[in-house]
Amino acid sequence: MLLKNQVQLITYPDSLGGNLSTLNHLLQNELAGLFTGGVHILPPFPSSGDRGFAPLTYLEIDPAFGTWDDIRSIGEHTDILVDLMVNHISQQSPYFQDFLLKGRSSEYADLFLTLDKVWTDGVPVQKDIDQMFLRREVPYSTFKIHESGEEEKVWTTFGKTDPSEQIDLDIRAAITQQLLRSFFENFKSNNVKIVRLDAVGYVIKKLGTSCFFVEPDIYVFLDWVKSLANELEIELLPEVHAHYSVQYKLADFGCWIYDFILPYRVLETLVNRSSRELRHYLADRPANQFTMLDCHDGIPVKPDLDGLIRTDEAQRLVDICLERGANLSLILSDKHKSEDGFNVHQIRCTYYSALNEDDDAYLAARAIQFFVPGIPQVYYVGLFAAKNDLARVAETGEGREINRQNYTMDDIEQQLDKKVVQRLMELIRFRNSHQAFQGEFSVLDSPDNQLCLNWKLEGQQCSLTVDLQTYQSMIHYTDPSGHLEAYRI
Repeated sequence: MLLKNQVQLITYPDSLGGNLSTLNHLLQNELAGLFTGGVHILPPFPSSGDRGFAPLTYLEIDPAFGTWDDIRSIGEHTDILVDLMVNHISQQSPYFQDFLLKGRSSEYADLFLTLDKVWTDGVPVQKDIDQMFLRREVPYSTFKIHESGEEEKVWTTFGKTDPSEQIDLDIRAAITQQLLRSFFENFKSNNVKIVRLDAVGYVIKKLGTSCFFVEPDIYVFLDWVKSLANELEIELLPEVHAHYSVQYKLADFGCWIYDFILPYRVLETLVNRSSRELRHYLADRPANQFTMLDCHDGIPVKPDLDGLIRTDEAQRLVDICLERGANLSLILSDKHKSEDGFNVHQIRCTYYSALNEDDDAYLAARAIQFFVPGIPQVYYVGLFAAKNDLARVAETGEGREINRQNYTMDDIEQQLDKKVVQRLMELIRFRNSHQAFQGEFSVLDSPDNQLCLNWKLEGQQCSLTVDLQTYQSMIHYTDPSGHLEAYRI
C-alpha cells in the first residue's frame, strides 16, 4: 500500500470519548477532514500494565475499549496503525502463564529468553551486563515454576515491577515467528494498514554487545518481518530510539523511520529564537520519516541526538522545560551517559507547556513540523494544546502521566472551541489539501531569527516564514487557479 502524505492522529483507544466506537464517530464528525493520513491507536489489546504496552495477546481487543468490529469500521475510512511489541509480551499472557505452570515442559517454553540462551550455564555475568544499554537495573526476572518448584530466570528488558510484567520473546525461535505471523494475519483481516514495531531495537541479545540494535543480526530479523508484512500488504514502522546514524541505516534499508530529532530541534529553535541548527539539520535528512512533536512518552534527547548537540546547551533547554513543569526519563547505564554525566533520555511534558503555553509559538512549531518532509503525526493531547497534567503525576507517581489525559465528549467539545485549537485544525486541513506538499522541498536562505521553508509542484507552491522574534507565522501559497494567496496562522 502507499501511505497517504497527510496528517495522522495518535491516541489511546479510550482517550477520546472513552472507547473505539466514540473514536470512530469523532473521526467522521467533529474531527472530519483532519486525520486523513490515518490514526495510530495506541495498544487496544488486553494488557496487564504500562497502559497497553504489556499486551496479553494481539488476537483480542480489550472489551473495555470495544471489539475488532470497531477497528474494522474505522479502517473502512481511515488507515489504522497499531503497535506490535516484538520484544516482549505480558507476564499475564496465556503463553507465559502456561510456562509458569509447567516450566520447560510447556509447549510455549521456547517463546521466552531463559538465561541459558544468553549464558550457556544460565548464570548472569555482571561484566557482560555492564556493556548493555539497560532499561532497568537488572535485565532479567526470577520466577518460580508451580509444578516443579524450580526457579527460572527470564530476560525482561522493560518493566518497573520485580518480577517484570513484560517478558522478552526469543525472536529466533520457530514458535515465536509462528506467533508473530498469527498476529500479523489477524491485523490484515481487521483492516490494519500499518504496524509499528515497538522496541524492535532490543530483540537481539548477544554477549559482548550493548544488546541494542545489534548489527548485522537485527537486519536478519527485519528482513523476515518485512517479507511477512509485504506478503500481507502491511507497512512497517520500526520504533528505535538510538543514535541518528542507526535511524539513517534503517531508512537506507528501506524502512519508514521516526524523526526523533525534530521535536528537540524545533523546541530549541523556538526557545533560543534561532533557526541555525534546524536549518542545518533539514538540509540533509531522509524523507521517508514520520514526524512528531509529542507522543505518549516524551521529547527524545539521548541517545537520539548524541553527536548532534552540546550537552551544556541541552541541559539549559532541559532546565527551562523543568521550570515549566516537565519531568525526565533518565539513562541508567553509566556506559551510555555522556562523558560529563548528562543522562536525559526524554523530556516528559506537553509540547504546549514546553513552549510556555504560548499560542503563537505552539502554532509555529506545528507549522514547522507540517512543512518538514514526512508523514506528520499529532498526538491527541497536542491537538488540544493541553497543559502539563501535574495533578495526575502527583496522584500516580508516574511521570509519563503528565500528557496522558482522558477526555469525555463534553471535554472534547470544550477543547475544540479553544482558539488555538481552531487555528491548529485550520493548519492541519491546509497541510492535508495543498498539492505542493507532494512535490519538492527546500530550505530557503534566511537570517537566524527567521525560518523559511518551501514546497513546489509544477505550478503549485507554498512557503512558510516564521519570525522567531515574534513567533508570527505566515504561509504564502498558490490557490487552484495559480493565484498567490497569504495565510497568517
